[in-house]
Amino acid sequence: MAKKKFSKEWVMQHINDPYVKMAQQKGYRARAAFKLLEILDTEKLMRPGDVVVDLGSAPGSWSQVARERLADPEGIIQGRVIALDMLPMEAIAGVEFILGDFREDEVLDQLSKKLNGQQVDLVMSDMAPNLSGVSSADSARIQHVCELALEFSCSHLKLDGTLIVKAFHGSGFSQIVETFKQHFHRVVERKPKASRAKSSETFLVASKFKPR
Repeated sequence: MAKKKFSKEWVMQHINDPYVKMAQQKGYRARAAFKLLEILDTEKLMRPGDVVVDLGSAPGSWSQVARERLADPEGIIQGRVIALDMLPMEAIAGVEFILGDFREDEVLDQLSKKLNGQQVDLVMSDMAPNLSGVSSADSARIQHVCELALEFSCSHLKLDGTLIVKAFHGSGFSQIVETFKQHFHRVVERKPKASRAKSSETFLVASKFKPR
């Protein structure tokens, strides 16, 4: 019964959410688009000519934002957007999509081949693991996803490249930040307005990549 009540409350909250309404009005596939937009504006990131990789891209709102940012007046992408997810994603004009699990070497190899030696300006990850409710296990899963995004970035980012990842406050968060600081000159935390206040979700923006 409690579950049903919670579900109804969530549905009502979702229906009344101003960001959900704005996403529908602007044609974004998810309210998450506004989280990325705020981060990009605050950090002055993404401009035509950039190569952008979107990890965990489905349903595609972050790739939609990237496409808008890189498009010329005729709507043609200047640069590249490569998206990857283990779930199918409806096509977005000009966005290259790979269907596969980012945790598998075979899929990562596919992504590397698509880049064909081209260096990346921005890696962004809105990925979140399935959480069990067991804090120690969940912290390990979150850390693993962040580390995978970092590992990929270390192999493919330009010297002044940037990595944006979704993380969660709690056990293991400070270790993730410290690990990022070993590879980037600047690591900041951003909590966009579209990120629900009750959520422990936060975003790390790691910029000015320093290869070892």
